Amino acid sequence: MNKFSVSRLALAFAFGVTLTACSSTPPDQRPSEQRAPGTSARPVLSADEAKNFVPARYFSNIDPNAAPWAPSSIRLPEKADFVVGQAGEQGVTHTSIQAAVDAAIARHASNRQYIAILPGTYEGTVYVPAAPGSVTLYGTGEKPIDVKISAALDSEMDANTWRRTVNPSGKYMPGKPAWYMFDNCQNHRNGSVGLMCSAVFWSQNNGLQLQNLTIENSLGDAAGEGQHQAVALRTDGDRVQINKVNILGRQNPFLVTNSDIRNRFTPDRLTRTQVTNSYVEGDVDLVAGRGAVVFDNTEFRVVNTRTQKEGYVFAPATAPNFYYGFLAVNSRFVAAGDSVAQLGRAWDLDASANGYTRGQTPNGQVVIRDSVIDAGFNTAQPWGPALGSQRPFTGNTGAQDDKGNIQRDLNDANANRLWEYNNRGLGSKVVAEPKK
Repeated sequence: MNKFSVSRLALAFAFGVTLTACSSTPPDQRPSEQRAPGTSARPVLSADEAKNFVPARYFSNIDPNAAPWAPSSIRLPEKADFVVGQAGEQGVTHTSIQAAVDAAIARHASNRQYIAILPGTYEGTVYVPAAPGSVTLYGTGEKPIDVKISAALDSEMDANTWRRTVNPSGKYMPGKPAWYMFDNCQNHRNGSVGLMCSAVFWSQNNGLQLQNLTIENSLGDAAGEGQHQAVALRTDGDRVQINKVNILGRQNPFLVTNSDIRNRFTPDRLTRTQVTNSYVEGDVDLVAGRGAVVFDNTEFRVVNTRTQKEGYVFAPATAPNFYYGFLAVNSRFVAAGDSVAQLGRAWDLDASANGYTRGQTPNGQVVIRDSVIDAGFNTAQPWGPALGSQRPFTGNTGAQDDKGNIQRDLNDANANRLWEYNNRGLGSKVVAEPKK
């Protein structure tokens, strides 16, 4: 990451990513001025509608008769199963994170395995494969920045360059637990490895927990403009918990998918993720993909030192048969510049230009509520045209009945499913639409 980005991150921690230190800013303290139904450019939920968009709904089971996932706080043991650090340090069992992950998965244990990571910078990728048991990785430093997992990967790398970068010393080999993940990518038949293989940290582990660490794709400004996806963290598992984690990159730093072990998106698999007390930084599509994700007390920071253009926070590719995609609550949205960034855009996955098909193409779903949006965001056009199909953003303002109640289908396939409720800050203003 470049020095400017590092200083910005340091500043965020100096004032506290818990958002409390910024609460003295007058616009942040004022009550929300957002009122339903909003406008076609910025639709706003009513209080009754907002009741549908709470964590329990996003954590619901794909089986409507089954109880929703109810995650509790991550609890750490007095003694970890594995400890990663420099050789000779007290208690260290492995000198690389991947080696500790391999050892944890090789146990074939049904109970959770805990991997403690001592302070330091760990260069290279980490792959956590699907397994019967779940894995917890946590940094032992005072702050998340004390433990950093870092690599520079680009979706535009050819397979040979990618292979040499990711596996220079043979840490991924046949017979090792994560070999299938590496092998799927090294056999990529296209000219470049693509988005799905550009992740520094990639997990297919159900029940994965990450706490108190930093994951960075350090490709940075050197990539220039264009399609240079550079994922920091990718998760494909269900019931994933992320707490006090910095996710740093440029394009697509956080990718949440429901992919299978062949590295393919699947239309009928639900993956649920909880992100708390964390920080996500990038310039294009900070959070993208499929799955239901709840962000609580998280800061999203859009930087544009590379593109010098507007950036997007969310790019959901929510399957049309799923009601819930991304939810951000009690969080903060920050962007460099004045009215430069946008809150997001739908990702019409696999749809070419003008190829959106109602009820078949993904129709991304996002709700941002009870959060602070600063002046760096475009208030006239907070949401952008869809990625892929380029369909223009269409907000559903519905109609009012004779009692003044708003009537609208919140999952109407003819409109976007990108909503707000009760947000405040200079970037939360709802701009009146011009009279026709």
